[in-house]
Amino acid sequence: MEKKENDVNVLDELNKGACMGTDAINFILDKVEDPKLKEVLNQQYKDYEKILNEISQLYPEYSKKEPHETNVINKAMTWYGIQMKTLNDKSNSKIAELLLQGTNMGIIEGRKLLNHKSTDEKVNELTQAYVDMQEEAVEKLKKFL
Repeated sequence: MEKKENDVNVLDELNKGACMGTDAINFILDKVEDPKLKEVLNQQYKDYEKILNEISQLYPEYSKKEPHETNVINKAMTWYGIQMKTLNDKSNSKIAELLLQGTNMGIIEGRKLLNHKSTDEKVNELTQAYVDMQEEAVEKLKKFL
């Protein structure tokens, strides 16, 4: 696979991950009562938006298409999963646990991209920023378990 194709694939994966992150936060935010947890989630949402913005600015350098986003089925499954898992437990601990599971999946995917894909320096830096942002979010969310 040529390098430019790797760059597009990595940007697409980052975009999908950041979209899933914003979706999950949107779906769960109305269940959060603790102002401190809300603040953490709002910051994480802004961090995802920043990544999405950087992807949209960088993407045209590598492709004429639009970045891939999460599909409707994945969004619906995320929403449904959050609704079912918080039906009887809307505690900070449960909400943090759900978000940590998704964030950890994002970190794993990001690390795989860093370790196994040869990409342009700009794409590599964005991937590292994505992973760093999520690792920072994990540390903040752990306090609510």
